[in-house]
Amino acid sequence: MKIAIASDDGKNIASHFGRTRGFIVYDVEDFQIKNKEYLENTFTGHVRGLSEEEHHADRHGAILSALRGCQAVISCGMGQRIYNELRANGMEAFIVNETDADQAIDLYLKNALRDNPGKGCDH
Repeated sequence: MKIAIASDDGKNIASHFGRTRGFIVYDVEDFQIKNKEYLENTFTGHVRGLSEEEHHADRHGAILSALRGCQAVISCGMGQRIYNELRANGMEAFIVNETDADQAIDLYLKNALRDNPGKGCDH
């Protein structure tokens, strides 16, 4: 399974999913991390420079395509629309209080990562 974590530096969890510089993508087998790579964010609406109007019309197709194959997506903050769209596309979405990406993966694998959907924004 693959798990993506929004991260600006490849170590810490980003505070905003759409504005993150990239995603740490963990490849996990039998509850063990087999590989992790950093995927530069060139696909969210914020990074592509969409205006507020364009951003609301954007259906997040580019980001959903880029993260296809991920079972879960983790960030410290994200908009409610992308949170719902990730889930509608078969991915678990987590808005977390954790800031360390490796700690979040460890909690996820132990089924102890807590989602805080109320921390999402409605922009």
